[in-house]
Amino acid sequence: MKKLTYIYTFGLALLLQGCSKFLEEYSQDTDYVRTWKDLDELLIGDCYLPVESSNRLSLTQNIGSWIHVLADEVQESQSAYYSNLAEGDYRERVFGYYTWQQRVGQNESYTDFYAENETWTKVYYCINVANNILASADDVPQGTQEEQQGVHKVKGEAHFLRALYYFWLANLYGRPYAPATAGSDPCVPLKTSAVVEDKKFSRQTVAEVYAQVLGDLDAAESHLAQNKKEKVSIYRADLTACHLLQSRVYLYMQNWSKAAEYAKKVMQEHPALLNLNTAQGKFHVKDNAENLFSMGGNDVPCIFNYVYQSFSVNKELYDTYTANDLRRRQWFWQKGSFIGPVRTKTNTMYTSYDATGGDYYTRAYAESQLQQEVSGQFLMRSAEAYLNYAEAEAYLGNEGEALSALNTLRTNRFNASTNSEVTATGTELVQAIRRERRLELALEGHRWFDLRRYMVCAVLPESQSITHDWTYYSDHTSTKALECHRFVLEANDAAYTLPIPQEVITFNTGMENNVRPWREYVVIDN
Repeated sequence: MKKLTYIYTFGLALLLQGCSKFLEEYSQDTDYVRTWKDLDELLIGDCYLPVESSNRLSLTQNIGSWIHVLADEVQESQSAYYSNLAEGDYRERVFGYYTWQQRVGQNESYTDFYAENETWTKVYYCINVANNILASADDVPQGTQEEQQGVHKVKGEAHFLRALYYFWLANLYGRPYAPATAGSDPCVPLKTSAVVEDKKFSRQTVAEVYAQVLGDLDAAESHLAQNKKEKVSIYRADLTACHLLQSRVYLYMQNWSKAAEYAKKVMQEHPALLNLNTAQGKFHVKDNAENLFSMGGNDVPCIFNYVYQSFSVNKELYDTYTANDLRRRQWFWQKGSFIGPVRTKTNTMYTSYDATGGDYYTRAYAESQLQQEVSGQFLMRSAEAYLNYAEAEAYLGNEGEALSALNTLRTNRFNASTNSEVTATGTELVQAIRRERRLELALEGHRWFDLRRYMVCAVLPESQSITHDWTYYSDHTSTKALECHRFVLEANDAAYTLPIPQEVITFNTGMENNVRPWREYVVIDN
């Protein structure tokens, strides 16, 4: 029986950090795979990201826990009730992301750097697990129908996860996909074999990484189509989740016809949209009928807390929801200038603002310590398929199809007594779809990627500047502001692409990094 090379201890080091132990054929934790069920256990345990509690103390070690602060969904919280719990460490550790520094590990005093490679390390670790599973899958018994379907299931999910991880890395560390330059734009290193390689790695191009993603998704589609069992959990990928990711990838690649084709498959396979006029309970929970797939933690409750030196939902985003848009009440609560998200079953949908500050603070803090049922970065819902389809068809000039999908979604989001129908055409239709995407997918990890791809969109290119303020205090428990610095991410700014983590650049001598400008600021009255 083939032995599975499965590295628990070293993670990314196998791929990108040198060590003499990597010359050994197997690690001390080598697992002996005998059946497809053994591979399935490895998928669950080390290739899928676990559902986790939102814990402030470990937040910055979670995958992509800073992605929400990059774009225009977040702003500083300027008022709060309590100050005895400092947001402190997390707030300062996201300084380099929130203010788009030349190095994202930059601390707020410009005296040192935090580690920049936690997400990079964890994602490549998961990729390596997928590589090993795929390398071993053909060597397990496949004599019975159950065994054959089990192998298809395992291979399909492993291909799906590897595609998702590389796609995610590409949209953090590679330039947005532009057909004219994707063949030369640097992206991230590719490794798809299970063989231990003690070498320095270089970056593949955006086109090469996207080709790998599409190849994995094609393989995932083929294998998952053979799995005839009924879906039992949103925490496992299935054929419909694969089709939605294919739609998303083609949308980013500006292959509008393919994006629409796969989005339509999802709309046919899983058309469910929750009507907020009649829906009971919370929206961002695992039993929402719209959910297709979720994995990993959700940092959102930790980012937004009614406490000094924390963050608030961006007021401009909140105000973009009209009074008749039921998402505003369903997804957010407001007290004074603070706006927070309603994410879990335990958090009340606030219809009045007469609770004491302590009550708000207690609810927000309690929620941040609970296990979050759906991810803040890797949640996939049927609503995205309607938006992908509307956008792709609008670019193709099929405005009737675009409007139909867009208005179907909006009918389920607006007060039934009001007219929510969009009738725009041309440029105004595209802008309406993009605006709807921002509102529908808020705080689900899409916005930063969407802003990037709009910059290179051949049909209607656009880029926006974003302003973030950073207030300095005497210490992490202080409520007295000393000085406020204003940072601006300009339209088409090079900082729309993250730098390769410095730890990776240091080891891989000669690896090209992304050029980002030194970030200037102006001092403003607070």
